[in-house]
Parts: sequence; C-alpha cells; structure tokens
Amino acid sequence: MTTLADYLEKNADRIDKVIHRYFGDVHGDLFRASAHLLLAGGKRLRPAVVMLAADAVRKGSSDDLIPAALALELTHNFTLIHDDIMDGDRVRRGVPTVHTVWDEPTAILAGDVLYAKAFEFICLSEASDAAKVRATKMLARTCAEICDGQSMDMAFEKRNDVSEAEYLEMVSKKTGVLYGASAAIGGILAGANPIQTDALYQFGLNSGIAFQIQDDLIDLLASPEISGKDQASDIREGKQTLIAIKAREKGIDLAPYRRSLSPEEINDLIAKLKDAGVIDEVREKAVERATVAKEALSVLPNSEEKRLLSEIADFFIDRGN
Repeated sequence: MTTLADYLEKNADRIDKVIHRYFGDVHGDLFRASAHLLLAGGKRLRPAVVMLAADAVRKGSSDDLIPAALALELTHNFTLIHDDIMDGDRVRRGVPTVHTVWDEPTAILAGDVLYAKAFEFICLSEASDAAKVRATKMLARTCAEICDGQSMDMAFEKRNDVSEAEYLEMVSKKTGVLYGASAAIGGILAGANPIQTDALYQFGLNSGIAFQIQDDLIDLLASPEISGKDQASDIREGKQTLIAIKAREKGIDLAPYRRSLSPEEINDLIAKLKDAGVIDEVREKAVERATVAKEALSVLPNSEEKRLLSEIADFFIDRGN
C-alpha cells in the first residue's frame, strides 16, 4: 500500500523533472525571475491533487495529464510572486522572494508569464477538446476568484471588525478555489461526470480552506527555518486571519504587535493566545473543513487514489504540528 508521503515525494519528483525541462535553462531576467520560485522546490500539492483526482475517476489517466498538473503549479506560483510584492515579504520557500532578487516590475511580469503559461499547459494535456475547454474555463474563473480573495485580504487590513464569515469567504477564494479547481480539473480531463466533478471541487475547496487556516497557524507558530517564511508576518501586517478574529473576540489587542517583533515577543504572544484558547479554536475550524472535504469524496468508487485524497485533507491540517 502506497503511503501518502511516498506518493507526494514521487509525484513531486515527477513534476520537478517537468519543471526543469521547461524552466531549468531559460534565458533573460524575466524568464529567470518567473522560474525562480518554481525551481526553489515545494511539495507540489496542487499537481498531486490533479493527478489523484484524475486516477480516482479513471485509473491511469494521470499519465496524460501531467501538463495540466503543471498548469496548476504555475498558477499557484504566479499568485505567490504577486502576493509577496503586495505583502512585502522577503523570503519564500527558504529563498529570497522574486521582487527582492530582481525588482517589483520584473516580478509582476514574471507572475504574468506563469499565468499565461498555465493556460498553454492545460491545452497540452491529452484529453478531449470539450474537456480542455471546460478545464480552461474553470481555471480562468478560478484566477479571477483568487484575485478577488487577495483584494478582500488586503481590504481587511484596514478594518478591525472582520467577521468569521467574511474571513471564510476570503480564504475560500484566495486558497480554497485553487484546490477546488485542481481536483475538478483532474476529474474533468479524466472524464468525470457532473456529480463527480462537483464532489471533487467541494473536496478541494474545503480542504483548501482547511489548508489556509493551518497556514495561518504555521505563519505564527513555526520558525522561518521550518516555514520558509518570516514568522508572525500576518500579525505584523495586521492581517485579519481567523487567529486575529478569535483574539479580538476574547479581548486580546493585537495592534501593539504591528511592528518588527523579536523572537521573545513572538513567543510571549503565542503563549497569550494559547492560554486564551485561540489556537485550539482555530485548529477546530480547520478540522471541521477537512471533515467536510473528506465526506464529499463519498460519491467516488473506493480506490487507492480516493484514500490518498482523503489523507491529503488530513495532511493539510497536520502540517507544522
């Protein structure tokens, strides 16, 4: 029986080989900038969801859909490059962010290159033309929703009254829809029927929301060596994460932490949030969404790929623990 860790490792190696084939020897600052984060590694989780969803619908179909899996990774990296500019982050995946190595205009264009390439690679998959049109339409709609989610995230920084419902809408767009698209596109290109496609989308959407909630916890709790990012950047930037919302509900003022923080100050804040029950309540919300995601898979026939998809939902909320 294949373990999830083995599958993710093998799939990441497979995707990395394709990335190096297309982006490992590019010329010019713009294309080197576009390849920078791609070549920095990663677990390639969205491509894994594409491949597993395809094989859960039709065993063996993922071999024809590697370009589509890469397309979702390109889309993800396009958003990271632009997010890092807007958030002013200097480290990503343990390497300097694109705009700090080059400059902001080059980084914006580098993200645009990946955005365009994603649609090209969707079209390179071996699937029916009708399926590729549906997949391309879904990816286009998803990119617009991601932008809306990022816009909401930025607007929330100017408010101190963001509700939990608003936060969940924001993360569903910023993170959830790309996982939803990953699962659904894998299914569509493999020949899924509408019920299966919707179920896969709901799986990805809800597991993606759980992923983002856990990512917010990792941002606060994990060291830069583990997370590959600046610790507590969300707190320092005043982001209205579920952590911030729960803290406000319990009367904890995070405004004094909107500045450069020492490791000792971060540890003191973490202790305060744990004592108030904030961390546990946020974790519970992530678990709830992962459970909804796994329940959506019930319409699919039992298979190793279905099992691995279910385990991915659990993995999303166990990361960093």
